[in-house]
Amino acid sequence: MRLKYIVACSLMLVFCVLTKMFGYSYSSTISKADVPNLKALRSIVETDAISHLEFANELLPSGDKGIEKKMRKALKAHSYNNLRTLRLHQRAEVWFPIIEPILKKYGVPEDFKYIPLVETGMTRGLYSPKGAAGVWQFMPETARDYGLTVNGKVDERMNVRLATVAAARYIKDLYKQFNSWTLAAAAYNGGEGRMRRQIAKQQQDDYFRLKLNQETGKYVYSLISMKEVIEHPEDYGYKISNPKRLLAYEDSNK
Repeated sequence: MRLKYIVACSLMLVFCVLTKMFGYSYSSTISKADVPNLKALRSIVETDAISHLEFANELLPSGDKGIEKKMRKALKAHSYNNLRTLRLHQRAEVWFPIIEPILKKYGVPEDFKYIPLVETGMTRGLYSPKGAAGVWQFMPETARDYGLTVNGKVDERMNVRLATVAAARYIKDLYKQFNSWTLAAAAYNGGEGRMRRQIAKQQQDDYFRLKLNQETGKYVYSLISMKEVIEHPEDYGYKISNPKRLLAYEDSNK
């Protein structure tokens, strides 16, 4: 009986020693493999995040260093460190519930609601040196073409609701011309005639690969950046009390 006890104890001791030896060996190997290269990891994460950015479900092309550089520059420009204002979020909270259902009614992607933030910071009553006015920055001729009254006494471009209806109709027509929401957004900024000429001249219909004037060339990047800082404010340095309120209207419709 005593012999069996000694044998049993010996076997248990051997088992424990072997387990400890192999356990240390296994743990050591794994720990070395799991130590990340933080610099490389950060680069991967940033690249992956850039490649998943999109406007109206049109993805930013991946693997193009020039495009990624433009996108990072635009995101940096719209960060709190550069803008130093929370007014964009405050105004979005007020006006998005009015703008969103109108865009939806006319079949325009919701991402176009960021145009007024990029154009004017959602500030009503603004006139550009060229004569564009309102949060959607309509030129008088285009405004009249899409049903707005613009004369010496009345300027319906200043009415956010009416101007959004006109903008939605205009954007939908631009999409019918270009069959691309990013090109429609660019044409909204630079004009459809100029956009058609550049597409024909360059034999290229991908907005991100077209060579355009500086303002139009960065326009969609600005829209994507504005979308990012509104939807993910804390990632870009904004501290707002309840970021979910900005998306509350959208969530209520799902």
